[in-house]
Amino acid sequence: MRAFLIVGNKAVTKPFNLNDLAGSAGRMDIICRCIAQSLFVSHGIRRDVEVYVLLLGSPDPPKALKIVGSEVRYMAPDERNVGGIIRKALSLDVDKDWRISSPGVYVARKNLEELLEELSRVYEIVYLREDGVDIRDVACDLKNPLFVLGDHIGLKEEDERLVLKYAKMVVSVSKLSLQADQCIVIVHYELDRC
Repeated sequence: MRAFLIVGNKAVTKPFNLNDLAGSAGRMDIICRCIAQSLFVSHGIRRDVEVYVLLLGSPDPPKALKIVGSEVRYMAPDERNVGGIIRKALSLDVDKDWRISSPGVYVARKNLEELLEELSRVYEIVYLREDGVDIRDVACDLKNPLFVLGDHIGLKEEDERLVLKYAKMVVSVSKLSLQADQCIVIVHYELDRC
């Protein structure tokens, strides 16, 4: 198994306009691309992947999404389709417990610390950052990794401190600051080679 946790600093926490994913939805386009790159291969879905998204935008943060590759149905890799699935999940009333929105898609009210505490019991937490250890040096040694990365803003200082508290290591896919969805593709490529 492998997993990804994407922090959406401005991604809205209410149903949003599918025609404005990059604007009024708080860069939900980035979140949709990250989900698609995490889950999809040509003509299929990676059944051994889970994706977690922490939405921190207005009006009702925090909200967390969990997408389980082995359970997902009715999802296509385009931003609008993924956005529609997220929008449906955000229309539900939620508490701390995961609530199913559609097959393989869950939503809950969890902050970053609650997510990391829960996920650290299952996964080894790996923080993706430009100054980390080269992924090629460690990829084949990672067992059940969960890669944490931010959106276009990255992680806020207090969130980064929290991630570092739980992280087994800091790993880099490039010395350049890449787009989040590009980092996910590179992680898959390196792990697929093992």
